[in-house]
Amino acid sequence: MQQHPTPRVPARTTAPLYRRGRRRSALVAALLATALLTTAAHAPVVRADAPAASPEAADCPSVLAEKARCYTGRDAQGVHYAIAVPTRWNGSLVVHAHGGPDLGEASDPARSTGDLERWAVMVKEGYAWAGSSYRRGGYGTRMAAADTESVRRVFVDRFGRTGRTYLHGQSWGGNVAAKVAETYGRKPGAYDGVLLTNGVLGGGSRGYDHRVDLRVVYQYYCGNHPRPTEPRYPLWQGLRPDSTMTAAGLRSRLRECTGFDADPAARTPLQQRNLDDILAVTGIPERALESHLRFATFTFRDIVSTRLGGRNPFSNQGVRYAGSHDDRALNAGVERFAADPAARRDLSFDSDLTGSISLPVLTLHAIDDPTAFVEHESAYRATLRGAGRAHLLVQSFTRESEHSGLSDAEYATSLAALDRWARTGHPPTPRSLAAACPAVDRAYGAGCFYDPAFTPAPYASRVLPRPGGRHWPAMTAGQERAWSRIDGVGIAP
Repeated sequence: MQQHPTPRVPARTTAPLYRRGRRRSALVAALLATALLTTAAHAPVVRADAPAASPEAADCPSVLAEKARCYTGRDAQGVHYAIAVPTRWNGSLVVHAHGGPDLGEASDPARSTGDLERWAVMVKEGYAWAGSSYRRGGYGTRMAAADTESVRRVFVDRFGRTGRTYLHGQSWGGNVAAKVAETYGRKPGAYDGVLLTNGVLGGGSRGYDHRVDLRVVYQYYCGNHPRPTEPRYPLWQGLRPDSTMTAAGLRSRLRECTGFDADPAARTPLQQRNLDDILAVTGIPERALESHLRFATFTFRDIVSTRLGGRNPFSNQGVRYAGSHDDRALNAGVERFAADPAARRDLSFDSDLTGSISLPVLTLHAIDDPTAFVEHESAYRATLRGAGRAHLLVQSFTRESEHSGLSDAEYATSLAALDRWARTGHPPTPRSLAAACPAVDRAYGAGCFYDPAFTPAPYASRVLPRPGGRHWPAMTAGQERAWSRIDGVGIAP
């Protein structure tokens, strides 16, 4: 691909109003940045400011042909990334945090280029885009946050200072982007706002409790994961470390027990009863049952065996399961276990959110998201409220039922509203977003599905709380500071 001169960046003409209060002096800003770097130094993540190789020109996805110049490369940690600069660049940048976590030991170059294609709408709207593939697969929220910050630095080193910079995170990437905002977002000039879409915002120590419940409830009814003839292991492991089970093998066992993807008329009475009980107790929709069970199997194994050295961060002590044909028998027979406090602390430190942000945050969430339940938004609002930062949050909801992607018109509407908020200090409202979307959709024809009147129920109404699990933040800023002084705390990169 032909090399092009570095695009010119329009000068920033208006200081964001929400930042003026924290720009009292250069000394205060310097001290704050120093304090943040000191805290981050205790976390098991590498420096995000390590030198990186220069991006090289690459082919753009077909949806951006003639609309952008694209680049790929690897940073100093070996992380693959993708960058796109529109031919009609507005001077601002979107830094994208992808979901998952994907499993595997290497950085996958296809991840960042695939996400560029999926969220090409942001480039079409005039924003440059930069996304990291992260240095490896597997769990590690702070690691992914450092790699996300790294790609921002790569972009600035190559193209110069941007007009404004926004974070975008989808799915688990919402957790990552929120962690970036808390860890790196206080440095003046780094980021100007955050867009979180269908985000997993409950954090790691509580955000997967429904999958803990699925793992034990499934085994109670099905008894085939593991089978009685196979080596036993505690279910909090997800899967024993040396197991060769594949996703296809897990799907076969799920079909065997529940007939989950068969015509209901083809299921046996026992399969239908098992399926009814599992869905009723866990609240997981049938169409997402397999994906949640995969996470509770393979990703749990990664978290426990690979990232936490075999220690258990999960608990179902004190949980009473309800909704089955026989709740008494279920609660008497389901496997119970308590978390290792140090393992739970490490998972919390890595992924839980304190709510200590200084940037405007706009969220967009499908009401019927089958993967990241919309009640994650209640957890995040409670987290920011507990930190005294709820005034920096605007949440919006759509009558959609997909997790991995929403309407292009809604992404474009949300990004424009976030940009106006950062420039003027005036936040959007759910109704103003709904009102603005139809005009934007004339360019996309994707539809507008905002529901301005919707309010999600509390997180505990969807995910059975553990004792002490109703208060937010799940990790306070004080706990984060204290834990950061512990050698090796968290999850290593």
